[in-house]
Amino acid sequence: MPAEVRDRLAVIAESRGTSIRTLVQEFAESTLTDEERRERAERTRAYLAEHFGVEVSDEESSAMGARLREAFLPANGAAA
Repeated sequence: MPAEVRDRLAVIAESRGTSIRTLVQEFAESTLTDEERRERAERTRAYLAEHFGVEVSDEESSAMGARLREAFLPANGAAA
């Protein structure tokens, strides 16, 4: 790992009163894999269809994903 990354993680960990190890563990536990995201999306689509009668197309899903990614980009528009 580059020294800059390690140093940044150390600063973040210290500000949260924890360790780099704990930060990495929390990240690993809370970050979904591509397959987990697909499964969650399919469960959500099924729920919306069953409970609300709403069918979400692939195009609608992709468009919403793009809007969400755009909304969470840093102010300068660069990917984090």
